[in-house]
Amino acid sequence: MRQGKRVSARRPFGYAQDRLHQHAGRACYPEHFVAHPRGFDRLVAVLSCLELRGRYPAIFDDPVIGNQARELFDDAQKLLDRIAVKNLLVARGVYAFWPANAVGDDVDLYINDARTKKLATFYFLRQQMQKPAGQWNHCLADFVAPGNSQLSTLNSQPADNLGGFAVSIHGADELAEEFKHQHDDYNAILTKALADRLAEAFAEYLHKQARVAWGFGGDEKLSNVDLIREKYRGIRPAAGYPACPDHAEKRTLFDLLDAENNAGIRLTESFAMHPGASVSGLYFSHPDAKYFGVGQIGRDQVIDYASRRGETIAAVEKLLAPNLGYEA
Repeated sequence: MRQGKRVSARRPFGYAQDRLHQHAGRACYPEHFVAHPRGFDRLVAVLSCLELRGRYPAIFDDPVIGNQARELFDDAQKLLDRIAVKNLLVARGVYAFWPANAVGDDVDLYINDARTKKLATFYFLRQQMQKPAGQWNHCLADFVAPGNSQLSTLNSQPADNLGGFAVSIHGADELAEEFKHQHDDYNAILTKALADRLAEAFAEYLHKQARVAWGFGGDEKLSNVDLIREKYRGIRPAAGYPACPDHAEKRTLFDLLDAENNAGIRLTESFAMHPGASVSGLYFSHPDAKYFGVGQIGRDQVIDYASRRGETIAAVEKLLAPNLGYEA
């Protein structure tokens, strides 16, 4: 923990099984038509997107919304068939691995396994809420081997890695506009909802490929339900979400992946992704890695975070406004 930051209960690195070292590098998936969308689908989420809450398939038997849910689900299937037959949507994606080590609450990436030249740094935040004895104040950096770990080393640096990805569904905006010109707002809305779910499904598919490339995913025997419930090793948190609330970390990820060229995704000035049906994040392989929320943080951590990023305190307070545990 860096000086000036309130000490929190830091999780020891530790690992439940041998870490597996994959080949580093980048894998691109350019312009794949959405031809077999149901292999890793999350179509049931379309129901919740349109304010129909319930578990699939039990929702179809609900006395209040069951018929509406069935009709919507059938319409989504029909639209998917049309998309697949006419090649109306295109999936693009990229993922990569980099040699990495944790340095405090940061993760440094290196250009190769010699680990003598730094490539980039991801900056993370740590929970600061009070917890009972024996519970840790989590930070994503805890799931990457620190420089002083006893993991097998290359040139005295632990041989750990971090992954990253970006995926997108292209063509949804154009298809939705076509429906609007036909005064078919229903299918325009459904197209956008499906594109969002297909992007999540493609992210699921790419994560599976990444786990196989990493060396520990080849023997998985998981159903689609298991995949949706994330019953696999590792996590893929996204910038702007609870474990990594700073959207600005997307800029580092997109530069590393060259996501604009390799996946056709553009970042706006506010770090929103375009097309909107896009997903990006990081791959952590630690067997004990899990999702969490950073929650409220103190000004001491904000000062430390600003120092690490080389930014003003005011700029960081603006970026992290929802997480501030004090009046800025």
